[in-house]
Amino acid sequence: MLKKTSWLLRLRAGLEKSSTKLTDGISGIFMGRPLDVAMLEELEEVLIRADLGVIAAAELIANLKRESFGEDVSAKAVRETLVGVIQHILDPVAKPFRIDPEKKPFVVLVVGVNGSGKTTTIGKLAKQLHDEGQGVLLVAADTFRAAAVTQLERWGERAGVPVIASKEGSDAAGLTYDALEQAQQQKQDVLLIDTAGRLHNKTVLMEELQKIARVLKKVDPTAPHATLLILDANVGQNAHSQVETFRDIVAVDGLMVTKLDGTARGGVVVALAERFGLPIYAVGVGEAVEDLRSFDPHVFACDLLGVDH
Repeated sequence: MLKKTSWLLRLRAGLEKSSTKLTDGISGIFMGRPLDVAMLEELEEVLIRADLGVIAAAELIANLKRESFGEDVSAKAVRETLVGVIQHILDPVAKPFRIDPEKKPFVVLVVGVNGSGKTTTIGKLAKQLHDEGQGVLLVAADTFRAAAVTQLERWGERAGVPVIASKEGSDAAGLTYDALEQAQQQKQDVLLIDTAGRLHNKTVLMEELQKIARVLKKVDPTAPHATLLILDANVGQNAHSQVETFRDIVAVDGLMVTKLDGTARGGVVVALAERFGLPIYAVGVGEAVEDLRSFDPHVFACDLLGVDH
C-alpha cells in the first residue's frame, strides 16, 4: 500500500504544473455566474493552451454546454465535469503492457526521437520484467550514439540484465539479427531493442527501422511482437507529428509518455488519445524504476484538473 500511495503522490506532484495551468485558467473564468457563450470560448482557449488539443477541447466544451448552459457554475464544478469527460476519452486507450508467453522471446521494438526518454524507459521496463521473473535481453541498436549504448549498459547493470552492443556506427540490423538468435538460444522471455531516433533525416531512419524489422522476420516471422513509441510530454503538440512520422515507418502498437513531471503540457495525453486512439501503456514521472507505471485514466484526469480521487 505504501508503494502505491507514494506512486500516486509522485504522479500528482508530477502533474502539478499541468494542473496549475488548467485550474488557474478555469478559476479566472468561472466565479459562480451563469454559464454563457463568452465563458465557454474562454474555457476552450484555456484547454487548447494546456495542450488538450482542438478536438478534445471542443468535446469538453460541448459536454459542459449541454449540461450546464445558463446555470450558475463554480470553477470546482467545471473541473469535476471535465474530469468525467477526460476520463471518458482516456478509458478506451488505457491498457497495461503485456508480454505474450506464447511468443518466446517476445520481441519489443522501442522507437522514439532522441531525448524522449526512450533508453531510460527501456531500462525501467527491463528491471520491472526481470523482477517479475522474466528472462530479458537488451539490444543497443542505436549504434549512432555512443552515449545511448553507455546509458543502456548502465541500465542493464541496474536491472541485472545482459546488453548486446557493438562498436559505434556498426550495422544496427545485423546486431539485432544476432541478438534475436542469441535470445532464442538462451531461451530468453523478452528481447528489448533500443533504436535510433534521428528525425532530422527521416529517410535514413525509415530505412534502418524497416531493415531491422525485415531481419527480425528472417529469424522469427512473427517478430517484432510489439512496437512501442516513447513520447516526451514536454514537446506538447509536437507529439502528434512524432506519432504520424513513426506510424509511417513502422506499425506502432502503443505509446508510453515520459517526463510528465516538470511539464505544463500533460494535457497532450488527452489530445493523443482523442486523435490516434493508440493504447497508452504507461506514463513516467521520474527517473526511478518505480516512476514508470500503467496508465490509470481516472487518477490521471483527477490529477490533471486538481480534483481529489
